[in-house]
Amino acid sequence: MTAPRKLHIKSFGCQMNVYDAQRMVDTLAPEGFVETASADDADLVILNTCHIREKASEKVYSELGKLRLAKAEAAQSGKQMNVVVAGCVAQAEGDEIIRRAPVVDVVVGPQSYHNLPQLLAKAKQGERALDTDFPVEDKFGFLPAPKPAAIRARGVSAFVTVQEGCDKFCTFCVVPYTRGAEVSRPVAQIVEDTKRLADNGVREITLIGQNVNGYHGEGPDGRPWALGTLIFRLAEIPGIARIRYSTSHPRDVEDTLIQAHRDLPQLMPFVHLPVQSGSDRILAAMNRKHTADDYRRVIDRFRAARQDIAFTSDFIVGFPGETEPDFADTLALVTQIGYAGAYSFKYSPRPGTPAAELQETVSQADMDERLTRLQTLIDSQQAAFNKVAIGQTVDVLFERAARNPGQIVGRTAFLQPAHVMASEDIIGQVLPVHIESLERYSLIGTLAQGTSASASRPNLSPPELSQPVLTATGA
Repeated sequence: MTAPRKLHIKSFGCQMNVYDAQRMVDTLAPEGFVETASADDADLVILNTCHIREKASEKVYSELGKLRLAKAEAAQSGKQMNVVVAGCVAQAEGDEIIRRAPVVDVVVGPQSYHNLPQLLAKAKQGERALDTDFPVEDKFGFLPAPKPAAIRARGVSAFVTVQEGCDKFCTFCVVPYTRGAEVSRPVAQIVEDTKRLADNGVREITLIGQNVNGYHGEGPDGRPWALGTLIFRLAEIPGIARIRYSTSHPRDVEDTLIQAHRDLPQLMPFVHLPVQSGSDRILAAMNRKHTADDYRRVIDRFRAARQDIAFTSDFIVGFPGETEPDFADTLALVTQIGYAGAYSFKYSPRPGTPAAELQETVSQADMDERLTRLQTLIDSQQAAFNKVAIGQTVDVLFERAARNPGQIVGRTAFLQPAHVMASEDIIGQVLPVHIESLERYSLIGTLAQGTSASASRPNLSPPELSQPVLTATGA
């Protein structure tokens, strides 16, 4: 009997890459590959790369330097190790990777990884393979369904890709160039995937896409469905207790999504809605196609539907031309909205994007100072948000055993980690937990006996995060 070949995948960046890594495992399973946690004993190593942040390429070449040594050691012992670079750096710099890194056998973009078996067959014949096309055919039609055992091993929460690519062309972003134009999967495919997950123990799904609320997949009625309509359908699937989605664009928040937040207990009241800046001048330079007031009105629409809803966001500090008054507008927006958390970064130019050509740059010292001020404000809001949970009873979906013996960890509706002392029998269940304390970002509590908790966040709005409802005139 042929021994299985070992596969090691290291993923960088976004949730989509985590999902893609899992689908690569599913694609290669029929070829006899099984996952291993170490690159050193792997027959195949895949670097699943991200091109969003600064020095993405340098990180890849650093990893390839380590793999060059591991591959040489494997060859000395008579073993062949293949190295694949996948993902967005592969898409953006495929020819350069082939030229610069002889250790690499295959370079494959994020829309072509369903071709990995054929590409690896070429590598076995000594041919270095490159596939960074945007194929006409839908890769999802070629990807094998994950095996039930693989689904169960990945836990009670799962990602489901519903949309890929982006047509927004923000001036700082490489996604339209590495992931391509917006493409939405048909509703029937997504329903089938979700039913398969539910049948194998998944209780929570997160719908993902580069612009997930731009979803417009074909429905069973032959017409395009919006994201909210899709969520109403997925909420009907038995076993799915929680639904999330990420990442959204403020311009694509349509009415059915608001209605879903109002009407569906399965849809978690937690929205990641990137704004990037609070300055209209900078938003225009970023080609965001919305103003700060547009963004505030979108927040207002969500809160009018569900007052306990919480938000996270993305911010870029030091975009070319950003002045101190521009940055003050960002701080003002953060103060007014009140976030449960946010991702914030110093601007870094991405080669090939329009913003990379802008000359009016902000000094590193100013970027550092502004980022510190922004993160201090956001951290204070997140700390306040978490502290208000103390003394409350909230629902927790339990996911796995924690590091501390006897503890089980799960997440609240707001993705806060929550720890209790309990049996592993509760994994996969949504149970009420009385929150007693907070350790850094984790809630500590006990299972509530004889009580019930909704998926909402009752009475958890501290005065400093309570905002007046803005007058909505449309988004």
